[in-house]
Amino acid sequence: MCLIVLDWQPGGSPSLRVAANRDEFHHRPTAPLQVWPDAPQVMAGRDLASGGTWLGVSTDGRFAALTNYRDPARQRPDARSRGALVADFLTGRMSAAEHAEACVREAAHYNGFNLLLCDGRDLIWVGYGGGHPPRSALLPPGVHALSNHLPGTPWPKLVRAREAFAHVLYNPEASLETQTEALFELLLDPTPAADADLPDTGVSLEWERRLSPVFIAGEDYGTRSRTVLVLGPAALHIEERRHGAGGSDAGRTVLNTRL
Repeated sequence: MCLIVLDWQPGGSPSLRVAANRDEFHHRPTAPLQVWPDAPQVMAGRDLASGGTWLGVSTDGRFAALTNYRDPARQRPDARSRGALVADFLTGRMSAAEHAEACVREAAHYNGFNLLLCDGRDLIWVGYGGGHPPRSALLPPGVHALSNHLPGTPWPKLVRAREAFAHVLYNPEASLETQTEALFELLLDPTPAADADLPDTGVSLEWERRLSPVFIAGEDYGTRSRTVLVLGPAALHIEERRHGAGGSDAGRTVLNTRL
């Protein structure tokens, strides 16, 4: 997962709304959004290479999502799979605060990551990477945006997505269905950043350019899925729209349930 924008506790229902893109190599095997057969309270896609997931929700109102912290100089091939940090929270019984504490203690076993945990009461960010010690923070109500660096780092793609997200949510004339479609549309933005605005994250200039749009339509690496989640006190809606090489349409899944 490489871009997450969310609105937490806006003062009414729903209490959480999320728009997120997962960017990954197209050859990495992935199961689509589904109810997990071995954990039927979980709704999430699945990384078939390691068994974890990048984003999911559960029928007890839990939400978790993950992005990698872009830090190629510190990548370790023997590190644990970061997708387990999401899966373990969704299948477990710890509060967001308890799981965050456990993740901070165990963070050194993983490559760099950003992790969002919500249990309906708290929304917590856990971060590790860039040579910084692992840490966590309770996020206040409002709009938050996260890519592959610290929360709110003003990468061009993150700034564009956050501004578009806020515009969609605070349009009082729009219906929930219209807003949901608008969130999917903002996740499809292919606009690249100007070279002068590109971050320097330790990858080549060519890769900085390739990774700079909100939606990456690459042949070997790109946006594999767009996800919109609406979580309220009594119901949840989650929809995933999948993409293949070159940004091609690869299907969609819609799940709804009462809580």
